[in-house]
Amino acid sequence: MNEPISSIQEETYRDRIASVTEKGKRKWIYAQQPAGRFYKARTILAWLYLIVFFTMPFIKVNGMPFIMLNFFEGKFILFSKIFWPQDFIIFALGMITMVIFIALFTVVYGRLFCGWVCPQTIFMEFVFRKLEWWIEGTPTQQKKRAQHKQSFDFLWRRIIKYVLFFVLSFLIANTFLSYIVGIDELKNMIAAPISENFGLLSGLLVFTLLFFSVYAFVRDLVCTTVCPYGRLQSVLFDKNTMLIAYDYNRGEPRGKLKKHTENNSRPRGDCVDCKLCVNVCPTGIDIRNGVQMECIGCTACADACDSVMLKLNRPTGLIRYASENEIQHGQNFRFSGKVLGYSIMLFLLLAAMSVMIFTRRSIDTSIARVKGQLYQEVPEGKLSNLYNAKIINKTHQPIKVHLKLNHIEGGEIKLIGIPNITLKPESINEIFFFVILPDRAVKQRSQKIKIDVYSEENKLQTIKTTFLGPFS
Repeated sequence: MNEPISSIQEETYRDRIASVTEKGKRKWIYAQQPAGRFYKARTILAWLYLIVFFTMPFIKVNGMPFIMLNFFEGKFILFSKIFWPQDFIIFALGMITMVIFIALFTVVYGRLFCGWVCPQTIFMEFVFRKLEWWIEGTPTQQKKRAQHKQSFDFLWRRIIKYVLFFVLSFLIANTFLSYIVGIDELKNMIAAPISENFGLLSGLLVFTLLFFSVYAFVRDLVCTTVCPYGRLQSVLFDKNTMLIAYDYNRGEPRGKLKKHTENNSRPRGDCVDCKLCVNVCPTGIDIRNGVQMECIGCTACADACDSVMLKLNRPTGLIRYASENEIQHGQNFRFSGKVLGYSIMLFLLLAAMSVMIFTRRSIDTSIARVKGQLYQEVPEGKLSNLYNAKIINKTHQPIKVHLKLNHIEGGEIKLIGIPNITLKPESINEIFFFVILPDRAVKQRSQKIKIDVYSEENKLQTIKTTFLGPFS
């Protein structure tokens, strides 16, 4: 896509990223506030995201958080269903599905995720940068104040900005923590003395400083240098990928619009070289230089260009969502074999994961004979084996269950040390019991038997195990 742009000087094209000077030093990006249909849509989406992000920890269903990801205890709650390490296969399948989805999404839509729903972009562009504009003024005013860093006007504005940035970062860190430990546990930690949660508070401050440094100093470098997804996109793009692209066939050769010149008589292309597309870019690139890895697809340049085209009574869309083939050859998007393959694989993975989630048991049981124990002869011509059952209660309520032999006449189960089985919530319950069978029912040295697990009258699970009898 880059070759036909004849007006770009080869000696200055792509010899460094936009946020680095010729001497290799950091160049601060002062992005102007965009305005237009894309920015309005992104603003609505950002507000929805922020509302969901800050309110989700407070949402509960049947007394359980809607989402909680407790990595420390290996306890995860998704859609108010508890998942434990024993459900690892579901998480593994979920991770594979996510990777396939990212690949498919990037192949088709490029970095649409980065510009529209990435948390880094939303917090930076719709929270911290707006706050910065409010305190320090427009980018032009910020540049002028930055030239006089010892002035009182610069210092008081910068101090207030950093204080508010730190408070917001602390709020974000606490919200992330509530997704890990739950909002109730977070409230208890806040109410408890600092000495009881000193380690947790230290970690919270570390993450607060991390968020603060990202939004106060690192900023666009997260997207252009740090983020692995930004690097991954380069190998996933093809000529049919939808990107924010500059239509050089229509825009070139570019040139300034001179006074007293009729628009329709201009021999040049539609681009008037106003550089608004560069001024609003949060990563500081010139979209007219073609596809660049720093572009996050935020559409700020498209809005800026459309506003100029409307003033000049020219068609909008000089910068728009388009593929390389569409710009260069006028071809519309094609559903390629690669996209079809990714789509089929993604559909199958989603179907498999959905089945596993909806058929997942809230009570999971494993039963095995106690190792090293032979059969025992008991009165009335019966034999017994000692068993160990581990029953996982994945719910947050205690549940009473009972065990029953499956279709073995005259057999019984005798619990050891407890009159009945009451499963503790969110824990693994270990139980020992005897299976007692009439000797006439034991016809083999190692005989297969089935044990049903019931909650009241509802059969939860049937477990297969072996019963050890005498030698024939």
